[in-house]
Amino acid sequence: MTLSIQSTTVLSVEDFLKLPENKPASEYFNGQIYQKPMPQGKHSTLQIELASAINQIAKPSKLAYAFTELRCTFSGFSIVPDIAVFEWQNIPLDAKGSIANKFEIPPDWIIEILSPEQSPNRVIRKITFSIQNGAKLGWLLDSDDESIMIFEPNKLPELKEKQDVLPILSVLQNWQLTVADVFSWLSFA
Repeated sequence: MTLSIQSTTVLSVEDFLKLPENKPASEYFNGQIYQKPMPQGKHSTLQIELASAINQIAKPSKLAYAFTELRCTFSGFSIVPDIAVFEWQNIPLDAKGSIANKFEIPPDWIIEILSPEQSPNRVIRKITFSIQNGAKLGWLLDSDDESIMIFEPNKLPELKEKQDVLPILSVLQNWQLTVADVFSWLSFA
């Protein structure tokens, strides 16, 4: 099963943003609306654990922040990455200096967790679009084979497995995480 198309009528991103939000979130790209699948156990666990691990390293020193299910609207698309990581200086603020509600830039690091009913190509399209429009790094996690596909500007995608050390944003300095570290969060034994 793929993401369900809610509309076959092409509409603008502005018109899409006027529609009421729904759960799970809908995304807009290529003139179409796609609803994300509802996260299940593995997806939810990886999303929470990875965002928490990033924030434990990045937030205290104000290096970056990982947001879950944050709408990012830029370059005519409106996406909701599983995890959107922004370097601290790139986090949009309102006039009061508080975090803004609208993020109209791509994340510095986009992380997607493939769900069984998702179209891999549609998820890859979302990551590559983000990279082409300013994201520095993209990850696609596949819990079925416990691998992570890496996307970086001007490079071919690269598959990482087991003990491979994963690339991270340069602002996170010496933090290291392997593929095995990520998928170890699924073990409750």
